[in-house]
Amino acid sequence: MNTKITSIKFLSLVLTLFFAVSFGFGQSQIIISQYIETSFGSTPKGIEIYNISGSDITFSGTNNLQVYVGRNGYPCADGFPGAEITSGTLRANEVWVIGTKNLTDYAIANGTNLSDIKEYGFDFNGNDALQLYLGGVLQDAFGTCGDDPITAWSGGGVSTEGNNLQIINGLCDGDTAGWTDPSTRFTQIADGQNMIGFGNAPAACCLNSSTWTAGGWIPSPPTANTSVTIDADYDTATYGSFSACSLTVNSGATLSINDVINGALSNTFIEVQNDVVVDGAILVNPQAAFVQVNDDATVSGAVLTTPNLIQVEKLTAATNAWYEYTYWSSPVFEPQIQVALSDANPTRIFSFNAQNYLDVKKETNNDGTASTGQDGIDDNGDDWQLVSGTDVMKRGVGYAATLSEFAYSTAPGTSDKHIKFTFSGPFNNGVISVPIYRNDSEKADENFNFIGNPYPSAIDANSFLAANTVIATNGSGTDINGNPYTNGAIYLWSQNTPPSSIANGNEDRNFSDSDYAIINGMGGVAGGDGEQPNDFIPSGQGFFITMSDLATPVSTTPNTEGQPIAKGYVTFNNSMRVKGASDNSQFFKNSNTKSYTSTSTINKLWVNLTSDNGVFNQTLIGYTKGATNNYDGAYFDAEKNSSSKAAILYSTIEGSNKVFAIQGKSESSLNEDEIINLGFSTQIDVPTLYTLSIAKLQGDFLSTNTIYVLDNLTNILHDLSTSDYTFTSDVGEFNDRFQIVFKASNTLSTADVQLDNSTVKILQIDDTHVSFKASNNLNIKTVTIFDLLGRQLYQLKGSHNIETYKLANLKNAVFIAKIELSNGSVITKKAIKK
Repeated sequence: MNTKITSIKFLSLVLTLFFAVSFGFGQSQIIISQYIETSFGSTPKGIEIYNISGSDITFSGTNNLQVYVGRNGYPCADGFPGAEITSGTLRANEVWVIGTKNLTDYAIANGTNLSDIKEYGFDFNGNDALQLYLGGVLQDAFGTCGDDPITAWSGGGVSTEGNNLQIINGLCDGDTAGWTDPSTRFTQIADGQNMIGFGNAPAACCLNSSTWTAGGWIPSPPTANTSVTIDADYDTATYGSFSACSLTVNSGATLSINDVINGALSNTFIEVQNDVVVDGAILVNPQAAFVQVNDDATVSGAVLTTPNLIQVEKLTAATNAWYEYTYWSSPVFEPQIQVALSDANPTRIFSFNAQNYLDVKKETNNDGTASTGQDGIDDNGDDWQLVSGTDVMKRGVGYAATLSEFAYSTAPGTSDKHIKFTFSGPFNNGVISVPIYRNDSEKADENFNFIGNPYPSAIDANSFLAANTVIATNGSGTDINGNPYTNGAIYLWSQNTPPSSIANGNEDRNFSDSDYAIINGMGGVAGGDGEQPNDFIPSGQGFFITMSDLATPVSTTPNTEGQPIAKGYVTFNNSMRVKGASDNSQFFKNSNTKSYTSTSTINKLWVNLTSDNGVFNQTLIGYTKGATNNYDGAYFDAEKNSSSKAAILYSTIEGSNKVFAIQGKSESSLNEDEIINLGFSTQIDVPTLYTLSIAKLQGDFLSTNTIYVLDNLTNILHDLSTSDYTFTSDVGEFNDRFQIVFKASNTLSTADVQLDNSTVKILQIDDTHVSFKASNNLNIKTVTIFDLLGRQLYQLKGSHNIETYKLANLKNAVFIAKIELSNGSVITKKAIKK
């Protein structure tokens, strides 16, 4: 086949820049780092060229880049179809891709950004050889020019025919002599239809070395290309974070990765591209991060036989009782539970058996009676299973544990205690696949699975979801083609509600399932403790996901009761790991500050529900590409469990009987006429004052438009951008009570719009008389009195600035007054009659 047009491009989205370093590996400055081919031309053909020189390379007529092709055993020679590049700059440690035109088309169709496209008559087949020249100097060869492999270069399980090959990690120089066995240079990572890895620079080559001594760095501080040796104690709090190509910690030296500098939290990191050898010690503080980049990198040394040479510390969230659970996942390789969780109550450490989870019946208020439906609780209570202290914590698996009473009682402080746990052993690294399950005898329930971050650093929640969820288009308008096994939402335990006898579960008293914080493709909502999650899952953190009913399982086998159990996988890899200053700081607590501005182009609104007796609940509505105003699945629309919370706030979707903690909507639907339907449910049967407030917002539209809440029960439109809205309620579920709107004229007249509560003062005159005084030269037109259950007690008229009424039937009670003023505005205030 002869394909005439080829292309070259900078991959600006994924290229990594490094500081220039001295080059010391023979003559090669550029190498072939990846190769893709198909024998029949319907999929791409191309090579990735990697600048290993440590310096930028600018091409010119004399310093030109040439690719020669040797076909079917002929010599590689100029004159055969090839490529010559005489302009542009290939920066240090960046890659260019050259290939056939269908390489460009295929990459664009699959979401890879190709820029600076140029056309060349460059083509080859799997049995051809290639040579790469720079300024007339041979840099690298692919195959052996003059040899004919007949159909393909092959050996060691690697074949060039119809495959995607990636250079072996650590190869940092060209092979000008050529080869006949591709496995000496390349790893076969995919077939020729899969462009995985193209445009991503290989793990940085170790081009120089540096050693930390008592006198400092010799010869100079490291970069990502540097092989680093720690030969004396090093503390990032004093000397700073660093990146390295490889890392060795010598015996007698300790590398401390700190999260406190000069008494203040200041998270630091160590990032290593490749292998780590630990003969000394590494200590990772609770909010610090250790990151390895290459999935094939190893951890070796004395730590393999002396696990406590590596220690990763984690603090629990603020804990107010010994029986509060923490969800754990080990960041090191398979420590014993009784060692890693030494301060946990050994009779309260559990794993979750997803194969046993089945939710066919639902209870009401934990009353022991069951009806058809789902309440988020396993029907026979055999999903949570006690683990033995001698068991090991498996990679990527979640574990739930309380503290021992002794550990809690001896921890410093009287409340909000943070207890430190230490995980010892070699760091987990690379690709980690964790099996997940669903019981297919019931399709309507959630297929919960308990997993966890397996690394000593935070992971990006969005990267995890993208790798393990299939959706048509994400919030950036990009197809997500990950493993199709999860529904697209992450559930983090954020307990604050005390155990209750009316919370559904398999015990006499249970925690509330509504206390989970949730992250999906739209963002995160707070759970019971009021902590809004960021987009990162910290090290050591266990969490729940649900397996998709739409996923084709890798296998289906019956359990002991003959029910079909489908199996899939979630996958973790190093590309998800992050090292930002605040990425690993939320376990699961952080400062929760109102924020009304953001540079994000995605409009998102978080609304809080609170009360005067301790209720907290949050919901999120966002507008983004890929979402519709219908139910789109958990990646955009994450359900809220409403079965065991005293009071909750949620959004609803027309045509769905579900209620949502997070709802993603089409970005095109956000305008002044938009209406967001909010539902409210409460089981509280005592007088309670509830409050709606804006917790956070982002995006241009929401930042520049007034946000109103419409109470359809009391016919009040309140400016939520200016102040919080207070209301009362009977027990029940009210799916149509509240709406968020952006234009007052679309709903009520201005007479129903609430203003500042300070406009009216309420004073008790004597045992029976109460006075209402308006400011700003306004008169009082009407006063309506409600009790805290929302029942109307009085409807009173007025015409003066000050009105006094006899309220004989209102005794020793908190009441709500709705005051209509002469300018048409309405004030709602809470008051107490003694």
